[in-house]
Amino acid sequence: MSGTLSHVRPPETPPAEAPVPGRSTRPDPDGAAPSRAVRSPGRNRRRLGPGRPVRFGRLLGPVLLVTLWWTASALGVLDPRVLSGPGEVVSTAGELVADGRLADHALISLQRAGLGLLFGVVAGVLLAVVAGLSRLGEYLVDGPLQIKRAIPALAMLPLLILWLGIGEQMKVTVIALGVAVNLYINTYAALTGIDQRHVELAESLRLGRWEFLHKVVVPGSLPGFFVGLRLAVTSSWLGLIVVEQINATSGIGYMMFQAQQYAQTDVIVVGLVVYGVFGFLSDALVRVVERRALSWRRTLTS
Repeated sequence: MSGTLSHVRPPETPPAEAPVPGRSTRPDPDGAAPSRAVRSPGRNRRRLGPGRPVRFGRLLGPVLLVTLWWTASALGVLDPRVLSGPGEVVSTAGELVADGRLADHALISLQRAGLGLLFGVVAGVLLAVVAGLSRLGEYLVDGPLQIKRAIPALAMLPLLILWLGIGEQMKVTVIALGVAVNLYINTYAALTGIDQRHVELAESLRLGRWEFLHKVVVPGSLPGFFVGLRLAVTSSWLGLIVVEQINATSGIGYMMFQAQQYAQTDVIVVGLVVYGVFGFLSDALVRVVERRALSWRRTLTS
């Protein structure tokens, strides 16, 4: 009997479970070992990334800024001779809308910015394609555009005025130059940054040139294109502000310049608000188009 029992091995004790971060390892009140680890309810909801988007969340910053401005004006902290209060600005905007001056100036400004943006986007994309898909095109195009990127638009105004005069052609050209450079830089970087493995895969699948452009080049360059487009839209409004204060007879910038002569800060603020609204809405429109065009991408913000 003893010899038989000597061959029977005692039951093995299961190894203790290693403590896992975020789990409770406290023993049972009766003294028994815990049968299952309990997760901390606060930690399993934590995640990386910016979190879920909130509808109209981007309006929080502008609303907070206007609230601070209104509070400072109501408490008398803000001198109305330095900056008019929101109430006076709203009243002035109503008068400008009622007599039609704001609408006329805004339409002319939109026309200038729209034409400059259109010509600049077309030129920037074409130059980026030439430089990004051809070695010879890169040698011919990239250098001059990098030089132009280092030259401010204001530095070229005297030369453009001598060449094109002070009319609408000069104003649209200044806007288009700024737009084209911003769009070229980002689109060209996206084209030259396409993963080499995608190119090798296209070669192994024996894709033709047009199929390669459609299935590899266009999807690979779209993220950079939309980044450049957002910067280009902002650049068009910045260029518009500059050209509308140089021998202009109409536009939001001209209205602001005239108000400066008479120290009408309320009119100047109305012009700034119009510029800001145009810029905010145009950027939001580009964001909507970008989300739809790049719905196949999975990023932190998506």
